[in-house]
Order: sequence, then C-alpha cells, then structure tokens
Amino acid sequence: MAKRLMTVDDSQTVRQALEMILTEAGYEVVEAVDGLDALGKWEECPVDMLITDLHMPNLNGIELIKKIRQKPGSKFVPIIMLTSESQPEMKEEGKKAGASGWIVKPFSPEQLLEIVKMVCPS
Repeated sequence: MAKRLMTVDDSQTVRQALEMILTEAGYEVVEAVDGLDALGKWEECPVDMLITDLHMPNLNGIELIKKIRQKPGSKFVPIIMLTSESQPEMKEEGKKAGASGWIVKPFSPEQLLEIVKMVCPS
C-alpha cells in the first residue's frame, strides 16, 4: 500500500507540482490549502508524512506543526517545511515546533524526493 502524504500550501501551483512529483514516485497525496484545512483533513485521513508551507492564511506552518505535534500518535510523523523562508532563526523556530526538516523554494523534484524517501520510504 502506498504511503500517504499531506501537502499544505496556499499556492495551487505548488500543490499541483507536489502532487505530480509525489504521485509519480508512488505516494498517495492529500492536499490542504492552509493550516486549518490541514487540521480538519488530519482528523479524517491519517497520513505518513506532512509537507507544509510556512506563510499561509488562517494558520501558518509553525502553528500547524505545533497543533499536529499535540495530537495523539503524531510524535514521530515526519513533517517537512517547504518554504521560501531561509532565515536561520525561522529554521530554528520550525525545529522547536517539531519540524523534521526544511526545504527552501524553489526546489528540484530530485531534492524533494531524496528527502521524502529518506524520512518516509515508499
């Protein structure tokens, strides 16, 4: 059975690119448009990994990670930040919130898949 990943980004273009890259690599993808949408879908549809943007309306990526990490059974779910933010302070804040890794946009499909396969082998 394919591993299920959730992608969270307010950009439809980014969500479409992630979905194409990940499904071609054999993953099942659940899309969310922001942190609130992701929280709702998290309850309905368990995932093996979360990939989230940082800057989003309604609930940003850091707050999403904090809320996810409070949920039962989510302690070891890999969470990757995929964002244009590259400041060391922001990366440290993400790490403290519970992010497993950080990828800076723009990214290559190969770079994304290398990290995904490392933390969530299909």
